[in-house]
Amino acid sequence: MKKYDLRLPLKVTNPVIFSSPHSGREYPKDFVKKSVLSKSHLRSSEDAFVEELFATVNAFGSPLLAALAPRAYVDLNRGVDELDPSIIEGAKAAYNNPRVASGLGVIPRVVSDRRQIQSGKMSMGEALSRIETYYTPYHEMLVELITHAKSKFGMAVLLDCHSMPSDALQNAMAPGGLRPDIILGDRFGASTRQDVFDVVETALKDQGFIVGRNTPFAGGYITQKYGVPARNQHTIQIEINRGMYMNEKRIRRSRDFENVQTALRAASRNICDSFGQNISLAAE
Repeated sequence: MKKYDLRLPLKVTNPVIFSSPHSGREYPKDFVKKSVLSKSHLRSSEDAFVEELFATVNAFGSPLLAALAPRAYVDLNRGVDELDPSIIEGAKAAYNNPRVASGLGVIPRVVSDRRQIQSGKMSMGEALSRIETYYTPYHEMLVELITHAKSKFGMAVLLDCHSMPSDALQNAMAPGGLRPDIILGDRFGASTRQDVFDVVETALKDQGFIVGRNTPFAGGYITQKYGVPARNQHTIQIEINRGMYMNEKRIRRSRDFENVQTALRAASRNICDSFGQNISLAAE
């Protein structure tokens, strides 16, 4: 049984790693059967098709790591200890943790619109089984990819790729007062150096995207854990407006999907080439 989808280039030529932890859509039958929600409601938590938007990065010498398990089943962008006692027997109360309090711990209690996933509680054993089967292997592979990049290039640039509901942007503004197409999160400068951020931002802007920074999404657990600029580990969360490329209600690709995919392909190529070139120049 595959635990994640890892796509590797024929040769890694740059330190950029693409990760898509919320695009998984392999729903266990027992999980769907036990849920009080329909399959379409369960899928509302997905960052649907994000791994497809970045599917061509192997051609530019970068790996792509994507989840298979859906976010409603186990959330890979949470701490392993973010267990919700309201749905997991024996879990300790997580004080001062807004993610757990809102039902969005490592084993989620709700999907979008606060809809409860299941009635009653699950055993601690079931929760730990989900974590051991999908969560732990994903993060072990992330660490391996980061370690390899640092060993080969002296640095690692992790781009954590997500999508956001269009209604989450109602009050969001990019510079110039425009509504953003993409939000880049670097935890207000804590997870990456400014020059690394600038490369990513410029590549996206050059493809016509309106880019905001940190508001309303500054970066989640993966950004916080793996973004350590002092160790030459840089992490930027990329949030893409779902309304640009999909029908959000039907969870289907829209007629604009290929255009957005093409633009992201060009941006990804420029990002990979920029860091690959910088590494080559530094080595000369």
